[in-house]
Amino acid sequence: MLSNEIQKGESKILEFKEMFPISENLIKTVIAFSNTAGGKIIIGINDDREVVGIDENIIFDLSDRISSIIYDSCSPNIIPEIYTQHIENKTVLVIEIFRGNLLPYYIKSKGKNKGTYIRIGATNRPAGDEIIFELERQRRNISFDEEADYQISLKNKDYLPLKIQFKAIEKNLKKNDLLNLKLLILENKQIYPSKALLILLGIYDNVKMKCARFKGNDTSVFLDRKEYKGDLFEQLSNAEKFIKNHIQLRGEIKGLQRTDTYEIPTEAIREALVNAIVHRDYVNQGRDIKVAVFDDRVSIVSPGGFPKTITENDILQGRSEIRNKITARIFKELKYIEQWGTGIQRIITVCKKADLPEPQFNETGDFVEVILYKETKIDSVTYYDGKRPNKTTENDRKRPIRTDYNDLSNFEKTVMIYIEKNESITKKIVKQLISCGDTKAKEILKGLLTRKLIVKKGNGRSTHYKINISSRKEE
Repeated sequence: MLSNEIQKGESKILEFKEMFPISENLIKTVIAFSNTAGGKIIIGINDDREVVGIDENIIFDLSDRISSIIYDSCSPNIIPEIYTQHIENKTVLVIEIFRGNLLPYYIKSKGKNKGTYIRIGATNRPAGDEIIFELERQRRNISFDEEADYQISLKNKDYLPLKIQFKAIEKNLKKNDLLNLKLLILENKQIYPSKALLILLGIYDNVKMKCARFKGNDTSVFLDRKEYKGDLFEQLSNAEKFIKNHIQLRGEIKGLQRTDTYEIPTEAIREALVNAIVHRDYVNQGRDIKVAVFDDRVSIVSPGGFPKTITENDILQGRSEIRNKITARIFKELKYIEQWGTGIQRIITVCKKADLPEPQFNETGDFVEVILYKETKIDSVTYYDGKRPNKTTENDRKRPIRTDYNDLSNFEKTVMIYIEKNESITKKIVKQLISCGDTKAKEILKGLLTRKLIVKKGNGRSTHYKINISSRKEE
């Protein structure tokens, strides 16, 4: 329902306007939606997510005006779907934009180089040359790693890492195999490496992983850090070892045998790392994969938002779109990937089976973060006053910890579960918890306050947020 979408706040696919927006701002959003994942602009919603509505007498004129502005200002032409919807007995106007097929879209008056915009989080950003080239590739349905690299010579290139991987599945990798797999590209009787080959071998500077172990649950103090380069398979192995070295191994006696398992299932760790490697954005040369181990969780951050029209809900439902076609195919061929679209569900399933909190999959700007939680030792009940008496009686117990926040976004759910476990939260902790900036943290807290799920306590530096006891007593 649209009302549920509104309560989640502005996002990659949603923007609010209290009244008719300035034409240029409207066009930037329309262009950004068309180039990214589509979206809706809703007129009649204020910054506090309150439905203020619009005057029904101006709806037809407003719709015609918006259509004309979009048609006259955008290239290639964009045809929006404009309609009204009644929410809380008020009328709002919805401008729905679909992702286009003639990428990139841009503002006519500015031209393609200066007038192309993309959507990152809840903001519109000008697209640089690399992004424009990527949009043009998407129009041709070609991935970055399918292209040939004409600048890097094949001389002295060591294919041994690939040969070892294929030998493990009893296949010999020869020159014709490299051509058939599109790792080598034949053009005008010349053979060039594909970008996929150079990615797999770790030739590009940004093909690396940075791993860190932090003290506590924030990034203020390092305990250990490593940077891994080389071929992707070696990086995957090293990153997995790094995580295992910094999480606990627990033993369980079953019958006469002892079984040792890690506090986070190794299958979930491996799957999350493979997803980060295969689906990351390799276009931007200034970013790499970051792995962070905290006391309560492991975070794996991969450059690039969800590809094309994919949203967080799509990911959780098993939908998959492959950003790096050749790289993904090689990992599938080598059995690192079992079946397309099943990786996220497998991570969730093995963590649930291990009685761990449900993993989180968050798109923050143009990064994707996977959070794997460790086992949290919490009593079966918590107390609304935030204190635990020396002796617990039935009268002391009020309600078990809630985790049924299915109507919230992943960020909001993460914040609520943190407060449930830790009694309160500050804006600073929100920023560290979900790796976001000040504006996003304020937006998340504001949304939870609006829903009356939390209450604000204290002022200035002592400001913090707690569970709203009053709303629970009404349940």
